[in-house]
Amino acid sequence: MNQGPRIYNLFPLLAGPLPGWRPHLERAAAMGFTWIFVNAFHQAGYSGSLYSVKDYYTIDARLVNGSAPPGEQLATMLREASGLGLSVMMDLVINHTAFDSPLIGEHPEWFRRDDKGRIVHPGAKAGKRRVVWRDLAEVDNAGSPEREALWAYWRSLALQYAGMGFRGFRCDAAYQVPEALWRDVIGTVKAQYPDTLFLAETLGCTPAQTLNTARAGFDFIFNSSKWWDFREPWCLEQYALTAPVVPSIGFPESHDTPRLAAELDGDRAAVLQRYAFAAVFSTGVMMPIGFEYGFRKRLHVVRTTPQDWEAPTWDLTGAIGVVHRTKAAVRALNEEGPIAPVALGDDRCVGFRKQTRDTTEAVLVVLNANRRAPARIRVPAGRAAASGRVVTDPLTGASRALADAEELLLGPSGIAVVHETGPAVG
Repeated sequence: MNQGPRIYNLFPLLAGPLPGWRPHLERAAAMGFTWIFVNAFHQAGYSGSLYSVKDYYTIDARLVNGSAPPGEQLATMLREASGLGLSVMMDLVINHTAFDSPLIGEHPEWFRRDDKGRIVHPGAKAGKRRVVWRDLAEVDNAGSPEREALWAYWRSLALQYAGMGFRGFRCDAAYQVPEALWRDVIGTVKAQYPDTLFLAETLGCTPAQTLNTARAGFDFIFNSSKWWDFREPWCLEQYALTAPVVPSIGFPESHDTPRLAAELDGDRAAVLQRYAFAAVFSTGVMMPIGFEYGFRKRLHVVRTTPQDWEAPTWDLTGAIGVVHRTKAAVRALNEEGPIAPVALGDDRCVGFRKQTRDTTEAVLVVLNANRRAPARIRVPAGRAAASGRVVTDPLTGASRALADAEELLLGPSGIAVVHETGPAVG
């Protein structure tokens, strides 16, 4: 059985210089993560933003110390991760560079310009207004007259880091890059390193844009289930559109969002429920460093420093490990199979049935969306005989056989997974 990626986002500005990363790698491995995702670590431009890359081949000074040459510090981190059974992926940012990147002077035709010849700064809609990032210069990947040389630069960049030992790439703002360029880069890298994973960051774009981007050869996309209220139909509708094309990765928070512990006012049970939900809903799951300890200060691509490490509110490392073991043991939780809502007869509770792609196995996931009161539900008859159903608490690992139409008690923010095997009924 192939397992979906379980990704620990090691945010470099919080972790500090590379030689100090080993304890974080060890903790991630102990929790059952299989991947480490490192945000952009290249030399930043004037603004200091990790995503304002000035030099793709130089490591940012904030992430190295004097113990060894920078490249050796990066290589050591990769070896340590591999020794712990962890694969490492990095950000691939090719839609823009820092406005003070030497590439602008060396290759002026690689960048978009306005009708007055000035560099175009990329931006995005934020509610009713448009935010423009003036520390960035937009790369003209589609229309540059030197497109062949530009695309060769991106191919060489990805090959360089794949050759160093990076086994995956999270492709930033992937939908803003021509699909043909992604096919070129992905095909070139996979020709030499066939097991390399490419993940498309497509949050904020339309479902049609997501699908078009995914078809360029991506192995995974990131879904928007973090924002689902368990009620509105949009989340399951989006899943139904993308699941047949590309598997997805869910997350309870990311480096771009507020900390969930802050959003939920320190509600430990609700925070754990959202992590377990992300893990069982999606093929893959990701969380950022500090989530396990209930950190509340939002990560920032410029201002975060190692001094922002917080005193733990709690320690969820054990519970997260249990969620991962539950996920790893059930094939339906590692595939992007069909999902259908299931009525539970209690407005406080939400249920959905998720099948394997070949429909030979299924799980029924039930959640108590009420954060203050328990709920008792009657679990609907399943797809298989009663002897084929097992209910598991993904937060404790406790399992037992479940009879047809048996009542199940869910605590506040409770979640349970009913594993069903056998041929479909009806």
